[in-house]
Amino acid sequence: MKYTLGKRSLDRLEGVHPDLLRVVKRAIEISRVDFTVLEGLRTKERQRKLMEAGSSWTLSSRHLTGHAVDLGAWVDNQIDWSWPLYDTIAVAMKQASQELEIPIKWGGDWVVKDGPHFELDRKVYP
Repeated sequence: MKYTLGKRSLDRLEGVHPDLLRVVKRAIEISRVDFTVLEGLRTKERQRKLMEAGSSWTLSSRHLTGHAVDLGAWVDNQIDWSWPLYDTIAVAMKQASQELEIPIKWGGDWVVKDGPHFELDRKVYP
């Protein structure tokens, strides 16, 4: 099945770096799991609130510069947090990244796992 990004997801991608936007748009076309964009560009205030709530561990998030997105698996018209779904989304994001030659990092590969999080590689996009 081929998926597409809905209006809400496209709206949430406003301000996201064009290269990351290209990766997300390609990934939804090839993903075996539908996903929605939970968050792209963030304000410093939003980031501060997330950190205070324990949902983030930094005030220097890549979301602040539009270099990161959080994606949510969309199953039966709701977000599904089942970890295997995020592995599948990551496969599509990594494939899109390779096809487009736009390096990304996935939070699911980190020591402290963040399955919904994808960001442009800092080495290429400081």
